[in-house]
Formats: sequence, C-alpha cells, structure tokens
Amino acid sequence: QVQLVESGGGLVQAGGSLRLSCAASGSIFSIGAMGWYRQAPGKQRELAATITSGGVTNYASSVKGRFTISRDNAKKTVYLQMNSLKPEDTAVYYCRVVHIYGDVYWGQGTQVTVSS
Repeated sequence: QVQLVESGGGLVQAGGSLRLSCAASGSIFSIGAMGWYRQAPGKQRELAATITSGGVTNYASSVKGRFTISRDNAKKTVYLQMNSLKPEDTAVYYCRVVHIYGDVYWGQGTQVTVSS
C-alpha cells in the first residue's frame, strides 16, 4: 500500500508564496514521474507541473515562471514552490506519483486559497 501525504497549503494574499510538499511512503520503491495537479471549484482537474525521475520539468502555461517543481528522490518527496500567487491559483492541489511500472497514486489534496 502506498500513501501520499501532502502539506503546505493555506491562505495567502495575492503576491505571496507557498511551498507544497508531498511525501510518498509504503510499498513504493521505484518512482517515475511526480507532479502537482489542481482543481478549482466547478472546474476540471488540471496539470500544474510535473517532473520526471531524471529531473525534466513541465509546467502549465498559467504557472510558468511563477511555480517551481522539484523532487528529493532519497526522501521520495516532491515540492511545489509557488510565488507571485494570484486569486486564480485558488484550488485544491493534488500530488500525483507514478510508479515505474505504471501504477498511479494520488494524494488527498491540500487547499490553497489566494485572497485579492
């Protein structure tokens, strides 16, 4: 069984910063891609950022230049540094981890609220 524990969400004013963390534990020893997705009220879940096991990153155009994804393979943890936050970044942020054999795991979600 695999568990993903997210932390770092909260309420911040526009222009502020937050750092999300997602740590994987349990029976997951070989992690492939890791990423962050987000879902705003009334909208579909969308990609925010991903990072491969080799460190190649990909960002949604709406967050490029403001968000930075990184990972610590030894700690099985992925991070999302979010700067210059905007009200439209308000959403539940979900961590997603893919095992090298293809199994996909999701975190429980952490709320990020940006006030104007």
